[in-house]
Amino acid sequence: QVQLVESGGGLVQVGGSLRLSCAASGLSFTTYAMAWFRQAPGKEREFVGGLSWNGRNTYYADSVKGRFTVSRDNAKRMVALQMNSLKPEDTAVYYCAARLSLSDQVGTGWNDYNFRGQGTQVTVSS
Repeated sequence: QVQLVESGGGLVQVGGSLRLSCAASGLSFTTYAMAWFRQAPGKEREFVGGLSWNGRNTYYADSVKGRFTVSRDNAKRMVALQMNSLKPEDTAVYYCAARLSLSDQVGTGWNDYNFRGQGTQVTVSS
């Protein structure tokens, strides 16, 4: 059974930082591209950032470029999202997702991904 379990969410002040982690199990982690999505109240779910199976290729939404960094540790079967310079509009539930792919492309659509986690809440207060 595939499981993606996010952790690290919480409450942070504007300008602060948070690091989200996603632990993967039940899948051959090195054959999956990984990504983070988020959904704010009343808004559609959106792609945040992702990286290819080998970590060589990364892609970010314009809204987080330069502030967020996605990384992966294939030995630990984990992917992380480092979030810096947080803004109130970053408040959302953040989801980890896995996509079976050995290409260097990073999919940006929710339905591109085979598995998703349950999400972790990030709240940025002003």
